[in-house]
Amino acid sequence: MPGALSTDLYEMTMAAGYHGSGPQPLATFELFVRELPAVRGYLVAAGLEQALAYLEQWACTSEEVAYLESLPELAGAESSFFETLRRLRFCGNVWAVPEGVPVFAGEPLVRVTAPLLQAQLVETALLNTVLFQTTIASKASRMVEAAKGTPVIEFGGRRAHGAEAAMYGARAACLGGCTGTSNLDAGFRFGVDVSGTMAHSWVMSQPDERTAFTRYVEMHGARSVLLIDTYDSLAAAQLIVDEGLRPAAVRLDSGDLAELSRGVRAILDAGGLRGTRILVSGDLDEYRVSALVAAGAPVDGFGVGTALITSKDAPTLSGVYKLVEIEREGRMMPLMKLSAGKETLPGAKQVWRSTGNGPVEWDLLGLDDEVVAKGMAPLLRQVMRQGRVLEESTTVAALRERCRTEVERLPLSVRRCQEPSRYDVRVSTMLSGLATRVREGRV
Repeated sequence: MPGALSTDLYEMTMAAGYHGSGPQPLATFELFVRELPAVRGYLVAAGLEQALAYLEQWACTSEEVAYLESLPELAGAESSFFETLRRLRFCGNVWAVPEGVPVFAGEPLVRVTAPLLQAQLVETALLNTVLFQTTIASKASRMVEAAKGTPVIEFGGRRAHGAEAAMYGARAACLGGCTGTSNLDAGFRFGVDVSGTMAHSWVMSQPDERTAFTRYVEMHGARSVLLIDTYDSLAAAQLIVDEGLRPAAVRLDSGDLAELSRGVRAILDAGGLRGTRILVSGDLDEYRVSALVAAGAPVDGFGVGTALITSKDAPTLSGVYKLVEIEREGRMMPLMKLSAGKETLPGAKQVWRSTGNGPVEWDLLGLDDEVVAKGMAPLLRQVMRQGRVLEESTTVAALRERCRTEVERLPLSVRRCQEPSRYDVRVSTMLSGLATRVREGRV
């Protein structure tokens, strides 16, 4: 879990400045993605549970405060600022889109209202936590879409950018639709199913392939999954039949996966092993998965690693955390950034989407206190009040089901892997009018 110093220096220098200005006004910040990557038609909100846990546990230790006091960049801060940090706890209110729900550019994923100093200090960690898991969950959803019902398992821990990324990436991947992960830490912490086979080193360390397979099956029985491409995949499949082994599955990790899977399937079926599944892995992404499905390859499961855990084709999101209103003279005043190409919309906002289980075609982005037409429901809901989480955590399995249901409501053109169409997000008349007035200085 990120700590109080999981932030950038300028957040702390600004906080010192806010403290020196007197009592802290309430401020509202919104976390959103400016633009979707060209290869994404939608994103899947994720990481909220960890973001809320971070806010609820936020605290500066004495050692951390002493470190801050030693920084020359904070030499001008009042001594009372450091005393404030020692006692400070996050006491704000938070609204957010539930995990597993599809979101689009410009729509707030998280909205924070808190005393200005507090709301500012948590920016970096909130962006890091929410954007990383959203990135991976979105990639996983595409993988699952490409697999057309064939299970997808996350295998990428060794290629993740650190052990923490591997664990939380596995959570996000399972939230986004993967049926399991190879990551034991994620299995332990989040209750997701774990899955694994063997490495080539097991096969190569034994006297021969026959010994490798028989010893493994003797230990793991009917749950055994045998890796058969160390030497000759077809010969290995025949060896399994000849030895009377009955593994749960075999795995192919290299070569022409479509052709090899057909050959292996034929050998296993002829040997009475119709129940033995074929799993494939090896630098898979949604495009290769889609091609295997389209080719009718007899594959029963896909193990995906690097491309998923790093979201290789779109590893970052243009996520930002922007101030949209601040308390002045007892009321909240809307604010907006006017920079060319980076203009924001003012005021605390809400996103509405049509209710029911039918398909959706557009969202409405408006002000939080707007009244909208019947049949439209708000996406953001309050998840924290005065620094305390309002809801019990939801299992990853339940989040995965929510993701499946909500993604299936999107237009097929938005969900497709190749050249997805852009989803229609409309700005309400009230929000558009407020932006005009703020821009012209009439608020």
